[in-house]
Amino acid sequence: MHPLFAEFIGTTLLVLLGNGVVANVILQKTKGHNSGLVVIAIGWAMAVFVAVLCTATASGGHLNPVVTVALAVVGKFPWANVPAYVAMQMLGGMMGAFLVWVIYYKHFEATPDGDTKLAVFCTGPAIRGTFGSLASEMIATFVLVFAVLNMAAPSFGLGAMSALPVALLVLGIGVSLGGTTGYAMSPARDFGPRIMHAILPIPGKRDSDWRYAWVPVVGPLLGAVLAALLYNYKI
Repeated sequence: MHPLFAEFIGTTLLVLLGNGVVANVILQKTKGHNSGLVVIAIGWAMAVFVAVLCTATASGGHLNPVVTVALAVVGKFPWANVPAYVAMQMLGGMMGAFLVWVIYYKHFEATPDGDTKLAVFCTGPAIRGTFGSLASEMIATFVLVFAVLNMAAPSFGLGAMSALPVALLVLGIGVSLGGTTGYAMSPARDFGPRIMHAILPIPGKRDSDWRYAWVPVVGPLLGAVLAALLYNYKI
């Protein structure tokens, strides 16, 4: 695959399976209704496994704008390629969210609560508070990116053999740190689907919580850059 197409397909798969497990757990009348955070964390881990496995040899399996930026900061990825990678990741996140809506369309209709419908597409804080939410996203993304940088090849990104370790990493972050904000850790996973929530004809939906939308963008970016700076200092 062309690297840019790989990033689009990989991020589509990531969000399709990741947001798909959220839909299965929280929407009404699904087979997995009310199965809990552990199922969501496992589903997201498997989403990462599938997406990285399918794309790592073609594009490095970044699948996340802040991973691409961090790899560029440490010199493992050319800055000139960052905008195109980020654009494809954002489009992939939007496509994945669209497919989740298609698959669970009837269940969106069967779910009366607008907050629940929004939660299928994007994250939100369990307890409102800007500092706590920003710190949560920063710390979770720091853990993700620092580990990924230590797994990544000398240049480019992840290899196919990194799929399982990265999946286990995301599983660990989910069950340990996912209780506060839902561990977005990626604008492509959060901001792209949030746009889809805003434009799709979802019955009974609420607003897309734009006042919070900057947190899952800025927090992960700050955490990723801090992880990259520490990685550079370490080596």
